[in-house]
Amino acid sequence: MEREIKTFVSPIKIITGTGSLSRLPEEIAALGVSKTMIFADPGVLKAGILDSLTRILDEGKVDYTIYSDIQPEPPIPVGDKAVAALRDSQAELVIGIGGGSCLDITKAAAVLSKHDGSIADYLNLTGKKKLSGKGLPKILIPTTSGTGAEVTDIAVFSLESTKDVLTHPYLLADIAIVDPELTYSLPPKITAATGVDALTHAAEAFFSVNASPITDTLALEAIRKISSNIHTAVLHGSDKSARREMSYGSLLAGLSFYNAGVAGVHALAYPLGGLFKISHGESNALLLPYVFDFIWPACSHEKMLMMTEALGVPSSGLTKRKAALTAVTSFREMIREIGLSLSLQDFGIRREDIERLSQDAIKQTRLLARSPMPYTLDDIRRIYINAWEGKPGHEY
Repeated sequence: MEREIKTFVSPIKIITGTGSLSRLPEEIAALGVSKTMIFADPGVLKAGILDSLTRILDEGKVDYTIYSDIQPEPPIPVGDKAVAALRDSQAELVIGIGGGSCLDITKAAAVLSKHDGSIADYLNLTGKKKLSGKGLPKILIPTTSGTGAEVTDIAVFSLESTKDVLTHPYLLADIAIVDPELTYSLPPKITAATGVDALTHAAEAFFSVNASPITDTLALEAIRKISSNIHTAVLHGSDKSARREMSYGSLLAGLSFYNAGVAGVHALAYPLGGLFKISHGESNALLLPYVFDFIWPACSHEKMLMMTEALGVPSSGLTKRKAALTAVTSFREMIREIGLSLSLQDFGIRREDIERLSQDAIKQTRLLARSPMPYTLDDIRRIYINAWEGKPGHEY
């Protein structure tokens, strides 16, 4: 029997539960630091969420400064500006609170504040420099239920026409605090987009060539929690139970995909964000059913049945083809019902744009290598065409 050796990695400490933000002063004290810089995106400030954090820090007599010049899908100059601010701050600890882009900038700044050069020098596809140390300790606090950024070692940045990443274990959080209370004020569209982002993480991790029994268990539970609660969280955002389950589902999906990896959906989504500035969650949601419509022949029948069950659909007696149809249909219905798009045309993308999207997507070899189905340029082009036309390509 062939030996399978798998490794599972996570941040040093994950603190979860309603009200878990209150643990922050205790954790800062344990780190033995005296000065902190907080990275918070403008949405967190506007929603008053940061007030909860600063009130706790004030009560704990923690010295801090706040940096909020952050934007979604950040380009390199935005990240470099944050790095420079941290270098000048003399902070000994970095706290990131917000959505995935804010947490990504926090991770990058914490590490690169102790390195020379720009973020561009360390990018996965084009960077020439290597990270040599972990930089400052970091505490990551998500305010959405979707990105999983609090438990990954990836920081994503937008380029002119696509995206690239910093990726290294040095970017892992020292502490992640996942408090469902911080997601209660999320508006419906962001709840929907980040929720399907988390679902995509779980589904891609489940079928990744790097999947393991641990990541499979996490991914399936994430799929169950998200698929059974996302409608309520979007349509009835004050439902605390749904918010809690979405928060935990996102965390589980993040732990799963950090170890098993994501693949084709993300590879094709990156150019949508780079070229057309479509949010990461919306890009993944749009492409999820079309990519699974392509890869299902290479997926395990047993796993396809397991995912179908996790999506809440009985799978007894289904062939792999029928299970695939059920999964793709479930994805499409869910995405449509929570108000997200299933057609590239809804974002003003023209048929002639597909070639440039395809040429950029095929370069995402780090992601495509994890797919159970290999991709050619023609395959990617066909998936984009199907997404542009708004209909699956397979005849079931």
